[in-house]
Amino acid sequence: MKNTIKLNSQKEISVPPVAKLIGFYPIKINRGETVFQLETKEDHFNPMGTVHGGILCDLADAEMRVAYATLLNESESFTTVELKINYLKPIWQTTLKAHAVVVKKGSNIGFIDCSIYDEKESLIAKASSTCMTLKGESAKNR
Repeated sequence: MKNTIKLNSQKEISVPPVAKLIGFYPIKINRGETVFQLETKEDHFNPMGTVHGGILCDLADAEMRVAYATLLNESESFTTVELKINYLKPIWQTTLKAHAVVVKKGSNIGFIDCSIYDEKESLIAKASSTCMTLKGESAKNR
């Protein structure tokens, strides 16, 4: 896995440690849109033997953050103010693809949508996030 993710021709970000820990990685990054992939394995399972919901939430959260970051100016940063996920069916060992799209990026608030699919392209979870853009002093060191 690379140590950085290229957001656009001028900006790169570090791959978050959680991506390395869980094992997800980007396969497509466009302006306001991303696709990430995760090969699930037993390490991702909950006590019932299915992929833990927190793994899916981490995947969606990280992907939505990268999609939003592609739309920021060099001097801007952001923080998540709300995250929601609906689990639609249990999954086991499979290849997941998550697709995130920035639905709206205003000057201060943005809304991102994420769909997670299994290897049969069946929708298994739907997530959304609201982000607040930080500017000036608020954006430093974030």
